[in-house]
Amino acid sequence: MTERIGIFVDVQNIYYTTRQVFHQHFDYNELWRLITTEKEVVVANAYAIASHQDKHKQFHNILRGIGFKVKLKPFITRADGSAKGDWDVGITIDVMETAKQCDRVFLLTGDGDFELLVRKLQEDFNVPVTVVSVAKLTANNLIECADRHIAIEQPLLIQKKKY
Repeated sequence: MTERIGIFVDVQNIYYTTRQVFHQHFDYNELWRLITTEKEVVVANAYAIASHQDKHKQFHNILRGIGFKVKLKPFITRADGSAKGDWDVGITIDVMETAKQCDRVFLLTGDGDFELLVRKLQEDFNVPVTVVSVAKLTANNLIECADRHIAIEQPLLIQKKKY
């Protein structure tokens, strides 16, 4: 029987952590090849911040072309100048709504707040969770509670062109 999987990507977290540690971009095509081969993708959501910049719109279209449903949320600037644009609650709701249809969930984030979600999936739904993240910038509690951790390293990075 083909394993049914759900993929949930915290785009901002993956972008900033790979940039900070590797000074490179994450290779979503390679991720897709790595985790979806001989599997049935039940859901593949990429959660990002809406932008009017052409390069961001192009990136969102690339994600769609790979097979992701791109969910966008506006970047909110508060009156005090602080900003907010995270998708934690939205990701959690979507994962909870689809977990029963999945044999495994892939969660792409290094945010330790997701430990509660991972434990809920494992204990209440008996769904194993693979976390994919930059190990150096991932909360230890998230790595420890996951059934499996895939560290983002060179094979999952877009290789810089040599001129």
